[in-house]
Amino acid sequence: MRSSAHAPAVALNRFGLGARQDDAAPDDPGRWLLAQLDAYDSRPGPLQALTPLPGLVDAWLAQQREVRQAPEGERAGIREAYLRRGRDEYLAAVGARMDQALQTRTPFAERLVHFWANHFAVSVDKVLVVALAGSLEADAVRPHVMGRFEDLLLAVVRHPAMLLYLDQAQSIGPGSAAGRRAESRDAQRQRGLNENLAREILELHTLGVRSGYSQADVTEFARALTGWTLPGDSERGAGNAPGATFRFVPGLHEPGARTVLGRTYAEAGQEQALAILRAVATSPATARHIATKLARHFVADDPPPALVQRLADEFLRTGGDLPAVYRALVAAPQAWETAQPKFKSPWDWGVSALRALGRTQMPPAQAAALMNQLGQPVWRPGSPAGYDDVAATWAAPDALLRRVEVAQRLAGQTGDAVDARVLAPRVLPGTLSRASADAIARAESGRTALALMLVSPEFLRR
Repeated sequence: MRSSAHAPAVALNRFGLGARQDDAAPDDPGRWLLAQLDAYDSRPGPLQALTPLPGLVDAWLAQQREVRQAPEGERAGIREAYLRRGRDEYLAAVGARMDQALQTRTPFAERLVHFWANHFAVSVDKVLVVALAGSLEADAVRPHVMGRFEDLLLAVVRHPAMLLYLDQAQSIGPGSAAGRRAESRDAQRQRGLNENLAREILELHTLGVRSGYSQADVTEFARALTGWTLPGDSERGAGNAPGATFRFVPGLHEPGARTVLGRTYAEAGQEQALAILRAVATSPATARHIATKLARHFVADDPPPALVQRLADEFLRTGGDLPAVYRALVAAPQAWETAQPKFKSPWDWGVSALRALGRTQMPPAQAAALMNQLGQPVWRPGSPAGYDDVAATWAAPDALLRRVEVAQRLAGQTGDAVDARVLAPRVLPGTLSRASADAIARAESGRTALALMLVSPEFLRR
């Protein structure tokens, strides 16, 4: 419970991103967490220098136009130049994400941003999204993380990174005007329906696997989504709004009514898919899926059923109001139990280690390299499912060895200016064991003591 001796550590490390040297243990941990929901800033300082999304889309469209207009032998060079610029955008966004995590005064809110960015994962393994991956978090997740789930879902699935990652930009209704023209030109080479976005929305983003939807539901939803794409350039995009980052193209849309999960949606252009999204965003299956993932992330790999039900009920009661669900989580007694602490992911551990050592900034290339070494590259989970959120994924011996190596390097960079014997109780209030405290005290040097603190059982968990 929040009144226990362990509650400050739970608030700082399980709900937050790890204590810093100058962080006082909160007197009222629950109130400290809830106050962050109101103090949250969706566009904090470290993100201010990032290229706005319309600028990223303009660069994408310019590259597409240049490729089409260039001779065949010059096209590869144009694409490579765009990818180089994209990698620069990616590194800048990784650096901004890391700096914000190190500096934030609302670490609970920041953890929620990271949770939702992983829930709606894209992966830069697909090079088309390298320049845009950071923007999905900055421009779709951050503005909506304190709003309704429905609005967050809509912002994410219409973001260019998601449209490209899941091939929605290539999806054409077979019976649409564009589909019929393509077939008449070359019946053997059809560009048709792509179901990736529809499938992942149902399986990963909303209802969850084994929730009762069928392959027919996926196909029908994919047909409803046709026409959802990126803005076009001057050759293809008549009618684009200035600064647009999403476009609905009626000529790509599959005509006709659609039946999804037993409900029929009339032909209504873009509104057809919007109506389906609204329905699945507020369904009981979605409430349970989101509640389970939140409880797993914050409380236990095998979340308590009573907690899952509590969060799902609040989700349904409020129509998917996310701050209400967060408040229910903070108020739940199970969230404060310490018998089975969560094992930190590489991102969690790396951020908490840097915060504990007093770091407030890290060069972007170093931040990316650090997460690569630890085994959790930023925005590169390799699949739309995102990174796993259970100990079995992160606690393998080779992964722990990487943390030891990084701990030694970070401790060496910090030097003897920080006394681990003083620091450890501050960043692990009420949870530092006698065995760990003794090992730190007996260390042969201050740097070794710091490294031992960073890989202690208590620091590896939250």
